[in-house]
Amino acid sequence: MKPLYLVILSLLCAVMALAGPASAGPADITVTAFSLDPPVLMKGDTGTLTVSVANHGAVPVAVRSARLYSSGVVALNDPYLSVGDIGAGTNRTFTFTVRADGGEGTFFPPFVLDFRDGAGSLRYPIPIRVEDTPLSASVISKPDAFSEGRTADITVRVGNPRPNAASGVQVVPQGTGFTATPTGGFIGALAPDASGTVTFNLTPAAETDVTFQVVWHNGINTRTTDLVLPIAFGEDKRQADPVITNVEVMPEAGRYRIVGDVMNVGLESARSVLVTPGAPATPTDPFRVYVIGTLDPDDVSSFEVTFKADAGVTEVPIIVEYRDDNGNRYTATRMVEVGGAAMPLEEQEGGIPVVGVIVAVLLALGIAGTIYYSWRRT
Repeated sequence: MKPLYLVILSLLCAVMALAGPASAGPADITVTAFSLDPPVLMKGDTGTLTVSVANHGAVPVAVRSARLYSSGVVALNDPYLSVGDIGAGTNRTFTFTVRADGGEGTFFPPFVLDFRDGAGSLRYPIPIRVEDTPLSASVISKPDAFSEGRTADITVRVGNPRPNAASGVQVVPQGTGFTATPTGGFIGALAPDASGTVTFNLTPAAETDVTFQVVWHNGINTRTTDLVLPIAFGEDKRQADPVITNVEVMPEAGRYRIVGDVMNVGLESARSVLVTPGAPATPTDPFRVYVIGTLDPDDVSSFEVTFKADAGVTEVPIIVEYRDDNGNRYTATRMVEVGGAAMPLEEQEGGIPVVGVIVAVLLALGIAGTIYYSWRRT
């Protein structure tokens, strides 16, 4: 039989082995990860901070509370006042709503876990970056000048110089004295250093300012950036400029025929080009309107038009009508002298020339005069 003291010692060892330590201690609890949405705040922004804690020990650890203290960034929700045990080998996450109430910079609000039974606490500073750089906007394409009622293409580029992505990016034209199509352009998400463009067809009714408002989201926060474009009327130096040259006037039976050339000396294409005589001329067949089509810069095309003009008309306008790429209608006019070219008299109905009728009348009068003279002598 074993001595009594050996039996008592064996029992004590067994009890201690089964019970184990009451706590693994704060040293086994660590912050393994944290994340902020959005990753970078702007002043006044609200974000969501998530902190992950892991127990690397072999037994649970009792935690009294978890909280985030303010330091340039304010925690908006209440602390966790009753956490409980964090099991061995498990993770626990804590979520806080924060607001950037300070200025720009990187702030370190401390995350604190308080352990039970006087075991102390875990203190971990969380870096939170606040940067107030907004999205940028610029006009990359517009006409040299605007005209009342003329539609022009305006292209706006939006760039993201921020260190984090922006979402839901859109551009909305705002103001009075114009119409714009579309009424808003959607770009979507923009990664850091990325950009997107949107084009508007803008028709001004008066000189005004157009504000292109860029609306975007930084996390759950809505932000705006404004780009103002002044609309001033003037002459577009790049637009098409058709010029009529080599004009020749040819009188015909009862009408005029004008032939010549049209050359586009502008820097943009003239589309749907038509040539026609204007009042006081009256267009006639076969060339009431001469269709040319498209004239690219430095292109030339011949034309001919036919028309009538009343006696006393010394010049008539030759009108070139054309459109730009946006469908806006333009006209160019050149006055052509016709007084120096006598228009032949018209033929009457039935094919008898007017000149022939006049000659016949004169002959008849001559014959009648001769008969009358002979009768008087008799």
